[in-house]
Amino acid sequence: MRVLVTGASGFIGAYVVSALIRSGHKVVCASRSGSWTDNRYSAIETLECDFSTDVRVSDWLPRLTGIDAIVNCAGILRPGRLGTFEDVHYRAPKALFDACKESGVGRVIQISAPGNPELTDFVRSKHKADLYLQTLDLDWTIVRPSLVYSATGSYGGTSMLRALAALPVIVPLIKGGLQQIQPISAEDLAEAVAGCLVSQAATRRILEAVGPEKISFRSYVECVRSWLGFGAASYVSVPIWLAALGARFGDLAIRGPVGITMLRMLEGSNIGSANSHAELKIATGVSPASVEDTYASRPSQVQDRWHARLYFLRPALRIALAVLWIYSGLVGIVLQPVEFAVERTVALGIGNELAPVLVYGTSALNLVLGLFLLLQIRVTAVGVLMLLSVIGYTFVLTVLQSELWLDLFGSVAKNVPIAVSILVMLAIERQR
Repeated sequence: MRVLVTGASGFIGAYVVSALIRSGHKVVCASRSGSWTDNRYSAIETLECDFSTDVRVSDWLPRLTGIDAIVNCAGILRPGRLGTFEDVHYRAPKALFDACKESGVGRVIQISAPGNPELTDFVRSKHKADLYLQTLDLDWTIVRPSLVYSATGSYGGTSMLRALAALPVIVPLIKGGLQQIQPISAEDLAEAVAGCLVSQAATRRILEAVGPEKISFRSYVECVRSWLGFGAASYVSVPIWLAALGARFGDLAIRGPVGITMLRMLEGSNIGSANSHAELKIATGVSPASVEDTYASRPSQVQDRWHARLYFLRPALRIALAVLWIYSGLVGIVLQPVEFAVERTVALGIGNELAPVLVYGTSALNLVLGLFLLLQIRVTAVGVLMLLSVIGYTFVLTVLQSELWLDLFGSVAKNVPIAVSILVMLAIERQR
């Protein structure tokens, strides 16, 4: 089959693409950028789509030429710059489903979400699209996975869970991590999706994609910690009000997986019905493995431990550099007497007319770069400019007053670790 996968560059979507290719299908990857992230496959067909704006049937009809089936993996955790729940989870999928009916694409697989639609707008919007799909004369399958994880990679919430499991000594868990979940690996979920395409037993059904066992959230975190190779930790219960405060902050920042949606889904139902695991095997031929078996099948490597430990340090490094640049800019413009700054600049051999311009100009540049970095605007470009400014500043001081390298407080020598810090930030900036 020639299969269109929407949300192909996402965590679940990427595994679905791989499973479909292994099954011999021709895959067309649809994503917001229109390119397959990092060229994971050299000869894969791609196209651009945007679920925040592509809400008309006419947006989708040209993309369905020659398509035999679609798998919709698109989704967002919170409304914001990527669109609203109504657009991304309902209006765009509705237009896509209608386009499938009009163009003769009969096979549709919708990756949805479990839980009570009354608890979150995320689940409500997903189920709204599910209900509409069920009214159409299509061979549809709705797949509702529990917590999705992988031993071979992570993104978003799964990366955060790895980082949580890797915290030294003390691991905080909401309400002690007593919530019940039924995790399924991304690999098993993707194989189940591939099975749905060719199985008549999967058509016109809602399948709960869950693992074979119900475990507590704490048990899952302990399993991940053991897999990473870290020793025992003390688990501290975080009250729900404090977790809600952090979730609100995450939503205000509009960054990362932490938010009200994730909190409410964790507090809601994340387990399947009594026969869901067996029904998934009957319908798709896939019997998802347990968490322990999945992790045991793929030992962790050093890069897994690095990523887990760097997850929380990554934003800390970016914020620290941003604050340093902002502070430097404020010192030059506001906090430090301009006469003193000009006097020090003149002492380097720079003329009296040029010195004030240089002081205010570099201070303003530092302030702008720091604010851009803090707000995560063009981070890569800002980081490169920061690095160039550090190199230029160091070069000028070395030429004009090389003795500053011997300064007791490291006024020039400190630029070396700062430059390295910028390089590290740039190296770990991209999340996909």
